[in-house]
Amino acid sequence: MGPVLIAMGDPAGVGPEIILKAHHAGKIPSAVVVGDYGVLDFYRNLLKIPVELKEVSSLKEVEEGCLNVLSLTKLTPGKDFSPGKSSKVCGEAVVRYIRCAVDLCLKKEASAMVTAPISKASMHAAGYDYPGHTEMLAELTGTDNYAMMLVGGGIRVVLVTIHVALRKVFELLTEEEVYRVARLTCGELIRLYGIESPRVAVCGLNPHAGESGAFGGEEQRVILPAIERLRREGFEVSGPHPADTIFYWHLKGKYDAVVAMYHDQGLIPVKLVGFEEGVNVTLGLPIVRTSPDHGTAFDIAGKGIANFKSLVSAYTLAVRFSSAIM
Repeated sequence: MGPVLIAMGDPAGVGPEIILKAHHAGKIPSAVVVGDYGVLDFYRNLLKIPVELKEVSSLKEVEEGCLNVLSLTKLTPGKDFSPGKSSKVCGEAVVRYIRCAVDLCLKKEASAMVTAPISKASMHAAGYDYPGHTEMLAELTGTDNYAMMLVGGGIRVVLVTIHVALRKVFELLTEEEVYRVARLTCGELIRLYGIESPRVAVCGLNPHAGESGAFGGEEQRVILPAIERLRREGFEVSGPHPADTIFYWHLKGKYDAVVAMYHDQGLIPVKLVGFEEGVNVTLGLPIVRTSPDHGTAFDIAGKGIANFKSLVSAYTLAVRFSSAIM
């Protein structure tokens, strides 16, 4: 089985720092970084993190006992990147790292990939108009049926709509989309976690799940028909549940995952109980991809105070999933 790759993320963000810290702590011993040797060397010296780096040109050159770097760019500190500053150059570099990691995973030369945080502003400046990692990875792998799952603090939540304005949720929320995401969730819980008969709870959209139409009709018109379709197919799916109580019962072990209708409905509970260990998993891809559930943190980049726990959780989950689907 090939190594787990870590796409380095934005050179101006905390990605390089948390990678160095996690390796120094012995938490990502066999990972290979797809990124820039010089950038990691810069942060290693700036933050005085005693990690041995080895620059490789292919995965055949990887050695144990050091942090191997498949170096794709040669960025100059102060010219091409500066800690905490978004730039076109960094946006171009980020996409290059991700494309390479995806390609190696598709070729089965690597077993999984973890993506360190990227800056959407940097990517947009470089001409890439992706809302985030998820949509880019779906395009690069030719995947139509995909979804974002967040894992942390005992919660697994999958989103029907992702990075869109709240007013657009009502346009995008259809019976077919709720059905698709909930069905994909069931299948991936079986494939990745080995849960034979996953119990999936589906959130309502409105307060109190609409309260029988008193606060909106989406539950009856859109969400319930999707749930009923899945039940007829033999899936243990329930709802629509009020979002203000369902995560309590999920944490109590009554459900294996929750399907949320929009971004904050699902992410607030995860970040409340698992802020330092949250992981983003892209469901439905032909490769394993996880990511720390936090951003580039430009405000603290280069200061040596970034927490690497979420990266370690993402790496650990990537190893687990890649072993499960071998």
